[in-house]
Amino acid sequence: MKEVIFYETASGQKPIDGFLETLSAKEAQKVAWVLNLVEELDRVPSQYLKKLTNTDELWEVRVIVGSNIYRLLGFFYGTNLLVLVHAFQKKTQKTPRQAIKLAEKRKHEYFERKGRKR
Repeated sequence: MKEVIFYETASGQKPIDGFLETLSAKEAQKVAWVLNLVEELDRVPSQYLKKLTNTDELWEVRVIVGSNIYRLLGFFYGTNLLVLVHAFQKKTQKTPRQAIKLAEKRKHEYFERKGRKR
């Protein structure tokens, strides 16, 4: 069983919380449902959780609500802890490079604060 947590900045902000607050109740409920799947299932279908290629070991949680597509980017800390660091509404086929860079930066900061290198 996995655990999903939201990244917290050095100043105590949680970017994922801020993103979730912008969603409608229905959208937030679907995100919560997908996150529950990620935590509960040993093998999560790739339509919900997929490793991003050409990144620093980033994963994306994938959520579709109607015609809206949302992505929550994160990384595994150990084998069972998924730390989500960035979220956005996907509007193009490819994941924006800026979103990947931000997620990688937050991953690096997380490991620095934990006192452990990748």
